[in-house]
Amino acid sequence: MSIWGKLAGAAAGLAIGGPIGALLGGVAGHFAIDREEEETPAENQVAFTVGVIALGAKMAKADGVVTMDEVTAFKEVFKVPEGEMKNVARVFNLAKQDVSGYEAYAEQLAAMFKGNQKLLEDVLEGLFHIAKADSAVHPREENFLRQVAKRFGFSESHFDYIRARHVVAERRNPYEVLGVDPSIGNDALKAHYRKLVSDNHPDKLLARGVPPEFINIATEKLAAINESYDAIAKERRI
Repeated sequence: MSIWGKLAGAAAGLAIGGPIGALLGGVAGHFAIDREEEETPAENQVAFTVGVIALGAKMAKADGVVTMDEVTAFKEVFKVPEGEMKNVARVFNLAKQDVSGYEAYAEQLAAMFKGNQKLLEDVLEGLFHIAKADSAVHPREENFLRQVAKRFGFSESHFDYIRARHVVAERRNPYEVLGVDPSIGNDALKAHYRKLVSDNHPDKLLARGVPPEFINIATEKLAAINESYDAIAKERRI
């Protein structure tokens, strides 16, 4: 069953609670549950999905407008079937109208994924995908993401490392994308690059709890990592 089908049974099947649980409860009656499936929704997958949608809704308020580009990009990048778009929209709109601030969602995700910092990083990657859908990350969106990252426990330098991958390709600093200092030696650079590729392989994301529908996050991230390493390797002739 896809993650979109799993959301229906999640409110009843998982004791998620908090603002994420409340969102699920508010839309559960609208989802069609496939009763032939007995698979229990994975809590991480459900929380990841609803967290990205809810924080995306809060971020949309940061720049004051939700563009069609953002809606289309969400649908394409996160593989939402036509039949489920209205349900995703319900989650989005409920979160947008919810009196709870983004802090409540960010703090719940940080608590749920404590010890799984890579998954929290994946959440931020998903939010950057939404933010840059109209070809630019608005300054207020960037500030919003910076505040979410802080609540996730990320340092300023860690946030800048994540942000670097989402700058327009022509303006990227390849060292920032890889998260290394330009003084790094060639052997250390190669070892670091291999670890980044391994950590961001789609299979690793699935193991962390990222739903298969979100795997484009890994694909684009790997592309930025590979391009940056290739640029440095070419410059260094290694």
